[in-house]
Amino acid sequence: MDLGRNDIDAMIREEKRLTAVESHNEAWADGISAGIEPEIMAEAALTTALGELLRESGDAAALALLERMRERVEAGEFDVYQSRH
Repeated sequence: MDLGRNDIDAMIREEKRLTAVESHNEAWADGISAGIEPEIMAEAALTTALGELLRESGDAAALALLERMRERVEAGEFDVYQSRH
């Protein structure tokens, strides 16, 4: 199998993303078990994420992330009732 640098970088990024998702899922489950409402956990997660992104990369990066997420919400990507093909 002959992988280029871009392929390897994409694989590493995907592995990091999956690890982050797993960590967040565990934290979310812990919060639910502790009786914390989903809206409170979501706001705390977004506040932490945006604060860190602002600190590391500035306003433009944070605003770009918010816009990408808005587009995904509007496209129905997070609708749990939407069928996935």
